[in-house]
Amino acid sequence: MSVKQLAPEAIVDESSSLYSEDLAPIPASKRTWNTWNYAALWISMSLCIPTYMMASSLIQGGMNWWQAIFTIFLGNTIVLIPMVLNGHAGAKYGIPFPVLVRSSFGTSGANIPALLRAIVACGWFGIQTWIGGFSIYQMLRLWIPSLETLPQAFPTSFGLQTGPAICFFLFWLLNMYVVYLGVESIKKLLVFKAFFLPVAALALLWWAISAGNGLGPILEQPAKFADSAAFFAFFFPALTGMVGFWATLSLNIPDFTRYATSQQAQVRGQVIGLPPAMTLFSFIGVVVTSATTIIYGTTIWDPLVLAGRFDSKLLVSVAMIAVAISTLATNIAANIVSPANDFANLAPSKIDFRKGGYITGIIGILIFPWKLIADPTGFIFTWLVGYSSLLGPVGGIMIADYFFLRKQKLVLADLYSETGIYRFKGGFNKAAIIALLVGILPNIPGFLTTIQVIPSDSVPGWISQLYNYAWFVGFFVSGVVYLGLMRSQYSVSSFQQPMTKAS
Repeated sequence: MSVKQLAPEAIVDESSSLYSEDLAPIPASKRTWNTWNYAALWISMSLCIPTYMMASSLIQGGMNWWQAIFTIFLGNTIVLIPMVLNGHAGAKYGIPFPVLVRSSFGTSGANIPALLRAIVACGWFGIQTWIGGFSIYQMLRLWIPSLETLPQAFPTSFGLQTGPAICFFLFWLLNMYVVYLGVESIKKLLVFKAFFLPVAALALLWWAISAGNGLGPILEQPAKFADSAAFFAFFFPALTGMVGFWATLSLNIPDFTRYATSQQAQVRGQVIGLPPAMTLFSFIGVVVTSATTIIYGTTIWDPLVLAGRFDSKLLVSVAMIAVAISTLATNIAANIVSPANDFANLAPSKIDFRKGGYITGIIGILIFPWKLIADPTGFIFTWLVGYSSLLGPVGGIMIADYFFLRKQKLVLADLYSETGIYRFKGGFNKAAIIALLVGILPNIPGFLTTIQVIPSDSVPGWISQLYNYAWFVGFFVSGVVYLGLMRSQYSVSSFQQPMTKAS
């Protein structure tokens, strides 16, 4: 048996089918990320077009500037809690997300939350790729007007014009080429993004203030809700959507914290980087979107559509090329690395990072990302809130298992063992699977009425309204159910290291 010695108490079997170099624990000697590395990571990931669109969608939905900013700040402060808690195991044991969930779902059952998280990441990959491709289209159509009038190549139900589709596919190929080259090839693009996007965002803010006759008239734009009831009907699902925006990272944050020099580094870095960066960049989106109402007489929530209205071909071209490069950097860093690990967890010996990246790319097309961001209502209520109903329950189970049952103690070697304590029965922990389903169930009626699969009056109002709190409902229901099921099967002491009983 080939083994790797990481610590006196941790011997990992390299010959196990659950082991691969990508999923192996990071030894303490190779953990180099400090507080400012994590702060920089969050600042970099926050400075992206979807953050701007998230903020502007709240303005389009009817909020005024301070209501939108408060909702974003509160949502990011809330999601910071599971972010830091789930990051603890990564920093302590050096393990990625797919390995951590083996302790709660089982060595084979871990594929369930890993795939749920991976599918959502594929959706984000598709959205970012669409944004990058559409920025290229916005540039090319100025120089090649015929691109706007190409014959329709797709069925009407696809909602996809030929010109944008061609640019989307070309940008998708560029993403796949970067995957082929490897993650190291993206470092220079990340540096470019770190300098360009803040400058571009500030330039856009300056334009909005100048063209909108100063900051005062912009911030005086009133909310569009008839009364407080209408406001709260939008606020709560919007807050859930803000939490859902980073619900994916709140699960797979161990993929990053496994490189932390200490727990303090990952905690402080995330506290410093996440809520402030999201709030500040969102403020720019809020101001610019509010200004469009004054400047153009209509609210433009998509920054690419807004940039397309500028008169200078050269200005639009430079801006769109820069957006495409920045989006490419964000896409690989935020939406390829983690799902590639999740897909690799399905068959560690057969699927490597490159193959996992290709799988992500294909699913990213099949999700029809252009429909997910066609309007702000769909972006918040269908996409952000919808997938939060799947990921909230996983987060509740992970935190309940690691903090309340196992008291932050894991048997590292058994996480990679086919016969260890985390195998449970046949590789699946039924308690986790049942808790996951129970947490998802309350949100299904509301989701079906939201996407108009069933009439809104076909279910009681209070049941469909639960969907407005999808992440919160799933998180707490699944966490509580999981604790109850596990404690009914095992004695509390059996979860302390070393755990000796498996079902």
